Amino acid sequence: MLRLEARPEPSRFWSFGSPLLALAITVLVGMLLFAALGKDPLRGLGVFFWEPLRSAYALGELMLKATPLLIIALGLSVSFRSNVWNIGAEGQFVIGAVCAAWVALQAGKATTGWIVPAILLAGVLGGMAWAGIVALLRDRFNASEILVSLMLVYVAIQLLGWLVQGPWKDPMGYNFPQSKTFEAVTQVPRLMKGSRVHVGLLIALAGVAALWVFLFRTRAGFAQQVGGLAPAAARYAGFSSRRALWIALLTSGGAAGLAGALEVAGPVGQLTPYVPAGYGFAAIIVAFVGRLHPVGMVFSAVLMSMFYIGGELAQSRLGLPKSLTGVFQGLLLFTLLACDTLIAYRVRLARPGRAA
Repeated sequence: MLRLEARPEPSRFWSFGSPLLALAITVLVGMLLFAALGKDPLRGLGVFFWEPLRSAYALGELMLKATPLLIIALGLSVSFRSNVWNIGAEGQFVIGAVCAAWVALQAGKATTGWIVPAILLAGVLGGMAWAGIVALLRDRFNASEILVSLMLVYVAIQLLGWLVQGPWKDPMGYNFPQSKTFEAVTQVPRLMKGSRVHVGLLIALAGVAALWVFLFRTRAGFAQQVGGLAPAAARYAGFSSRRALWIALLTSGGAAGLAGALEVAGPVGQLTPYVPAGYGFAAIIVAFVGRLHPVGMVFSAVLMSMFYIGGELAQSRLGLPKSLTGVFQGLLLFTLLACDTLIAYRVRLARPGRAA
């Protein structure tokens, strides 16, 4: 029978090369999938990997979808590096959008553009508050942050549904479950005319630089990682594992809330039941494909946004279900985990009767 044997020392080359190998395997399996569905594999790959790059407008849409993925992934990388498993970024994204929408709905004809920072701040605070529930239950009662954060996603979605079908429902919206359209002054400034890319992209890139400095050039970043990975060693060194827990969850929650605020005050322009777009879950894949490194996550966020756009184009041009996006995301994660397993272990054939 087959068994896994730990390697004496994992390959440093493949530690960084496995995401590329996982992508190559995903592309190969994707071609087989297109062929099984009766579609031209090359045309299918073109829809996913060429169409999002073929024009300036397409590149803008690619950056638009990559922005929330990158922002959420940056926050999650702090959490995961601290060994705190925040799986509920989707719920924090939704609550950030809800809090930002509440501020945006207060705008009137006399409101100035200074309301935009308030909208973004409300989103950050909303996401932090939602993640703070997880931190409190983990800190005080040792509850699993995985289960608590995941269950709070569904609470957030139900709260959103109640708001857009109840107190925040637009009375002039022909009975559709949505808030009224926000005033133009609340819209996040766009970077260029004719494109929907907004300043959120600059915020995301600034976050990349800030996270790199925090993790690799500050004592606080070192303490954050040690406090999560080795609490006993952290206490011996004078670091607080409890502080690491709170910082990890509040940072990841705030980043997800900011992404939610940018979404409703940017391309959406109102609060709808379709705000939960799966960005919070997809950002987990972005973080791990990018190796929890700020620069690596830039490329993985672009790749994941290609999957989103490719899924939409496959639906309209090839007649395939939009769920194909989730298939490609799942394939990428599955193949990455398989490659990472083979980096740390080798497969051995165990002889019958031989002690393991």
